[in-house]
Amino acid sequence: MGKAPKEEHPVKAFGWAARDTSGHLSPFNFSRRATGDEDVRFKVLFCGICHSDLHSIKNDWGFSIYPLVPGHEIVGLVTEVGSNVEKFKVGDSVGVGYLVGSCQSCDSCGNNAENYCPEMIFTSGAKYHDGSTTYGGYSNIMVADEHFVVRIPDNLPLDGAAPLLCAGVTTYSPLRYFGLDKPGMHVGVVGVGGLGHVAVKFAKAMGVKVTVISTSPNKKKEAIENLGADSFLVSRDNGQMQAAMGTMDGIIDTVSAVHPLLPLLGLLKTNGKLVLLGVPAKPHELPVVPLISGRKIVAGSNVGGLKETQEMIDFAGKHNITANIELIPIDYVNTAMERLTKADVRYRFVIDIANTLKSSS
Repeated sequence: MGKAPKEEHPVKAFGWAARDTSGHLSPFNFSRRATGDEDVRFKVLFCGICHSDLHSIKNDWGFSIYPLVPGHEIVGLVTEVGSNVEKFKVGDSVGVGYLVGSCQSCDSCGNNAENYCPEMIFTSGAKYHDGSTTYGGYSNIMVADEHFVVRIPDNLPLDGAAPLLCAGVTTYSPLRYFGLDKPGMHVGVVGVGGLGHVAVKFAKAMGVKVTVISTSPNKKKEAIENLGADSFLVSRDNGQMQAAMGTMDGIIDTVSAVHPLLPLLGLLKTNGKLVLLGVPAKPHELPVVPLISGRKIVAGSNVGGLKETQEMIDFAGKHNITANIELIPIDYVNTAMERLTKADVRYRFVIDIANTLKSSS
């Protein structure tokens, strides 16, 4: 048998973990590796709760490793750096997102797209290079190779910046990659949740005209007055959808539930792009005729590489973009997960790790 989690590495650590597919989180003693030559160690101050944390703790995707400490929207202050670390020093505000490792030798890694590396290592619930389990940010300390650490701009509040490390780059990346970032373009954003609300903010900061597309008419005021969208479409209103046909250069679709793609494709101009970010439980139906007749593209996108993540957070700093959050104590986390299943949050839970996570030992 292998060593117990709290004996696996020399540095004692403490967090909250799920032990099984019930997903119930409770206090957990474990350990972190010693700071290596290329490592950055930091005290965790805040950690966002992503919808994928909910999937992970319940093993919805079939590859969770228990005990599982979730969290990949992690921010804090550097306490120690390895002898070869060049980008960070003690006291810096830093963050770690969805991944803490990759092969560093494949085409994707060579093109700063570590997020598409076949050997990408998730920040929590995966196996690291040394064979040990990775534990996420619902914990008091974090250590990561400096390549997988980003600097947080001094002007951004760390609690509101934390969700940008996942939700932020997940929406920023497709806007940039698919060229939907040109001033004067018209982009639709489907869904006004944790991803959708930051997609609106980034697109607006790029100078793009933004239309929010939602099934809920009661989200119109929030989308336009609080998030800054230019217009709002109720996707169940055939009249509104018909009037907007052929008007959009691209659509960022953040919805995870199965929903019809045909009406969205109809909103696109010729050469338009529909980019899917949500992971539905069942496959979408993909109508081919509108793709052929309008040379339209349906694509997917998943978080971002490290260079792009740093670019995103710097852009957020320049434009004062943060997520809209509800700050919670760690002992509220199970209730937060229950609320998350009902989409009862505006728009991202963030755990106040520094002030509420107390060791049981």
